[in-house]
Amino acid sequence: MKHLIVGLGNIGAEYCETRHNAGFMIADALAESIGAQFATERYGDIARGRIKNQQVVILKPSTYMNLSGNAVRYWKDKENIELSDILVLVDDIALPFGAIRLKPSGSDAGHNGLKNIAEMLGSQAYPRLRFGVGNDFPRGCQIDYVLGRFKPEERKELPERIDVAVEAVRTEVLSGLQTAMCGFNNK
Repeated sequence: MKHLIVGLGNIGAEYCETRHNAGFMIADALAESIGAQFATERYGDIARGRIKNQQVVILKPSTYMNLSGNAVRYWKDKENIELSDILVLVDDIALPFGAIRLKPSGSDAGHNGLKNIAEMLGSQAYPRLRFGVGNDFPRGCQIDYVLGRFKPEERKELPERIDVAVEAVRTEVLSGLQTAMCGFNNK
């Protein structure tokens, strides 16, 4: 069985380590944990590897966040991966910093990356892992907040929270979404 794990983020040094790139950070940590290396291919950076007996294709789209669906659709079709075997890793301002929420489907909740993926796939019925980045910003400053870097105290905790997210991905790949949801939602 093959899985497509998609970390959402924006390419470029100016976006490195921003809240909006939490998906890229989790994808990087996952690839490192399985000894996979990223290579630039069509629509993004791709790492291929195995989590025990399961093949994984890890994608970091180079299309920028708002056009992520182009890359997801291309790699889904190229690798012949079912919608249910996609897992999108995304930042979420509705969750406290470091909180994890796995869901089998759902709305885009105002997230342009998820919105574009749903448009390109013709469905919102794809699994996602939402990684909380908090919402400590004044009204009207959401864009600056998500494109900003984590606070120093958050940066200290970030590696541990990313490790938990990686373990949630591994569980989802090996044991299924329901098991991962029971083990990691609200953890």
